[in-house]
Amino acid sequence: MNWEEIDTHAKQWVKEAGERIRTSFSATLDIETKSNANDLVTNMDKEIEQFFIKHIKEVYPNHKIMGEEGFGDKLQSLEGIVWFIDPIDGTMNFVHQQRNFAISIGIYENGVGKIGLIYDVVHDELYHAISGKGAYINGKAIPALNEAVIHESILALNATWVVENKRIDHNLLIPLVKAARGTRSYGTAALELVFLAAGRVDAYFSMRLAPWDVAAGAVILEELGGVVTNLRGEKLDLLSNDSLFAAKPGLHESILKDYLKGGQW
Repeated sequence: MNWEEIDTHAKQWVKEAGERIRTSFSATLDIETKSNANDLVTNMDKEIEQFFIKHIKEVYPNHKIMGEEGFGDKLQSLEGIVWFIDPIDGTMNFVHQQRNFAISIGIYENGVGKIGLIYDVVHDELYHAISGKGAYINGKAIPALNEAVIHESILALNATWVVENKRIDHNLLIPLVKAARGTRSYGTAALELVFLAAGRVDAYFSMRLAPWDVAAGAVILEELGGVVTNLRGEKLDLLSNDSLFAAKPGLHESILKDYLKGGQW
C-alpha cells in the first residue's frame, strides 16, 4: 500500500476543505441541533464531509468511510482501509467563535492507524503523521513526548465532569483536578489531542467521544510516545463511542493507577 500517495491526496483535500471553511465565515450558516440543543451541526459540516467522500470514492473506491454526519458507510468491522472523518470538530466553537475547531482525518488498515491529519483551519496548522515516520506540524518534526508527573501537569478536561452530571459521579475526578497544576478546556477533541502531542497540555480526558473524534489524534500521539486508551486503560474501540484518556508516558500509568482505578467509566 502506498501510504505516502494516500497521505498526499488527503493533505491536498484537507487544505482545500479548510479554504472552503474560511471563505464561509462571512456567510450565514444554517445551524441545526442533533442529540440536544448544544449538539450543533451546520451546512458546512455536511458539505465538507460530502466533499471528502466524493474525492475519496473517486480515487479509492474500495476504501470505506466513517463520517460524523452520516454520509459515509455503515461499518460492521474495521477490515480493509477505513477513513474516519470529522469535517468540523468543535462545531460550537465554529459557530460562536470562528476559531478553535479543526478538520480531523484518521486512516486505518484492519483497525491499525496508518495516517493522522488534524488541520487547525484558522491558524493554518496541519498536524500530520504516517505510522512509523514521526509526527509533524506543517512539515516540522514534533519532538517525542517526555514523561510527566501529575503535580506539574496541565489537564485538558471539560468542567462538566467535575460538577454534578448525568454520566458519572463527579466526585471521582475532583482529587485528580486538585492534584494537577491546572486545567484547560478547548471544546474540540481533535485540537486537545494535538495540543497534547505538541506538549501544550499533558493529558486529555473525555467521558464520551466517537471514533471520528479520536482516530486521527491517536495516530499522531502514538508516534510521539503518547498513550491513548479509554478511562479503563483499554484499547479504543473504533466502532463505538467510548471514554478517552490520552497522556504523556509515565503520567498515563500513574493517573490510571492512582486516580482512575475502580472508576465507573
